[in-house]
Amino acid sequence: MIEIRWHSRAGQGAVTGAKGLGDIVSRTGKQVQAFALYGSAKRGAAMRAYNRIDDEPIITHEKFMYPDYVLVIDPGLAFTDNITENDKESTKYIITTHLNKEELISQIPALQDKADRVFVVDCIGISLDTIGRAIPNAPMLGALMKVSNMFELDFFLDSMKRVLAKFPQKIIDANMDAITRAYNEVK
Repeated sequence: MIEIRWHSRAGQGAVTGAKGLGDIVSRTGKQVQAFALYGSAKRGAAMRAYNRIDDEPIITHEKFMYPDYVLVIDPGLAFTDNITENDKESTKYIITTHLNKEELISQIPALQDKADRVFVVDCIGISLDTIGRAIPNAPMLGALMKVSNMFELDFFLDSMKRVLAKFPQKIIDANMDAITRAYNEVK
C-alpha cells in the first residue's frame, strides 16, 4: 500500500489535490482513499489530507499512517508542523519552498538525516506564475509524479484534463502548465 500525507492550509487545495489524485488512480483499477482531517476549517488553518493506494481493497479508515510520501504545500508548515511524524526509513518528502534543498534542511533538524529523501519545488511561485493564484496543489501533483514515478507525465496530464473538465479551458491549460513546470523543476 502507498500512503500519502498532505500538509496544507485550508484553501490551498490539498483536499482537491488528494481527491483528484484519487480519481485518476481509481480509473487504473487500483483501490484508493482520499480524505482530509481539519478542525474549524477556517481558510488558512493548518490541515492534513491523505491518500491510500493499493491493488487490494483498503479496509482501514484510520487517519494514522506511516507515509511513503509527505507533501508539504504550505512552506511555513515545514517549520511548524511535525512533517516527519510516523515516517519510515523510505519516506520521501516533497516540500514547497523558495529555498534550495541544503538551505531548507539546515533549518529543519528533523530532516537533516533524510537529505537524500527530501525534494524541493516552489509550488507557490509556480502556481502564481501559471494559474495566477497561490493554489499549489496542481504543481505538487506534478512534483509527486516525478518523485514517485507513479504515472508518466503525459498520462497524468491527460487524466487531469478529464478531472478538470468542468472548468474553463484557460484554467485547465494553466493547471497543465503548473503540473509540467513542477515535474521539471523539482529537485
